[in-house]
Amino acid sequence: MKYLKTITSVLRGGLFLLAITCQNAALAQDYELPPMDSVEISLLTCQPHDEVYSLYGHTAIRYHELTRGGIDAAFNYGVFNYDAPFFAIRFVFGLTDYELGAYPTELFKREYRHFGSMVTEQVLNLNNEEKLKLRMALVDNLKPANNVYRYNYFYNNCTTKARDIIERNINGKVEYTQREDYTPTYRDMVHHMTRNNPWSRFGNDLLLGIQADSKTTIRQQEFLPDNLLYDFDHAQIYTNGQYRPLVKERRIVVPAGVQMVKSGFPLTPRQCGYILLVIGIVLTAVQWFMRRTFVLWDGVLMVVSGIIGFMLFLMLFSQHPTVQVNLQILLFNPLHLIYLWPVIKGRQTCYWMICTVMVALFLTGSLFQCYAEGLYTLALCLLLQSILHLLMRKTNE
Repeated sequence: MKYLKTITSVLRGGLFLLAITCQNAALAQDYELPPMDSVEISLLTCQPHDEVYSLYGHTAIRYHELTRGGIDAAFNYGVFNYDAPFFAIRFVFGLTDYELGAYPTELFKREYRHFGSMVTEQVLNLNNEEKLKLRMALVDNLKPANNVYRYNYFYNNCTTKARDIIERNINGKVEYTQREDYTPTYRDMVHHMTRNNPWSRFGNDLLLGIQADSKTTIRQQEFLPDNLLYDFDHAQIYTNGQYRPLVKERRIVVPAGVQMVKSGFPLTPRQCGYILLVIGIVLTAVQWFMRRTFVLWDGVLMVVSGIIGFMLFLMLFSQHPTVQVNLQILLFNPLHLIYLWPVIKGRQTCYWMICTVMVALFLTGSLFQCYAEGLYTLALCLLLQSILHLLMRKTNE
């Protein structure tokens, strides 16, 4: 979904002006709109590649005039500037603006050919009136006053925007076929797309709240390009008592190539969690036999838990609905940082009792929400250290 600044400059350059001037004959007397019979409008679905921004695939709309020298443009709702100030922070808080861009389809295909990602084209079964309406709507969306929109990963992304503008310009209603036994949650779908990227999955699971574990409808599932591709293949247009397929032809415009997989951190979150748990059990045993607690280990557990908790606390103010109610905050919250200094100084506090209660609540919450891998082991380390402190205190009394 990421496109370079050079592509954005193409959007704002010649092709943009050409698209605007082609809107009607009054604006471009030297341009004659081709017969709609010679125009194809298609949905382009791009398979994922190894870049983080493309783990879920991508969707665009192709407008193709088959006449010699005609326009062949990809309309892409996924244009953004990754170098914009505070982009990552704005993205997390749901304050990211994306744009509609238009540029030659060949340039679009070249991007995915470079990454080895297959691009599938579904030629839409539209009549001439619908083609003209959709074309005018795309050109109108491309105007500077209209081409920016507030991005939301699940509800308003490059795939749902493409679906919505197609549906709005069809004379009739698009009816989709519900797949049997397919009612995944948002988290299920995210897990599937990040199955080969465990740390991306960990980050998503850390931020996604309980709403991500609810079953989805067919329309909600269409935020994923692959799901929209499947649904378009099986969709019908209902108009005046008549049905016609939404897609009249499907073709591969960029074949799958060899994808270069980047090497990441060698351990998965689950493996890191197991290592942490082993360290925690060993240190608990050593502390018990030495009849003393290790302040450094206390500090490590509290800092890690507190940093995670601070992130989850900030999510309470995010515009993403699926991150605001996150039961992981029952344990991972800023309280660990608040009590850090008193614990390090050896003061008698109620922190370890509070921590024990929070672990119990956290484990209870796991009945209702799926947690990020590795957090259970961190919770168990905190529980072991809490019990150890409480037993030591009782013994000393």
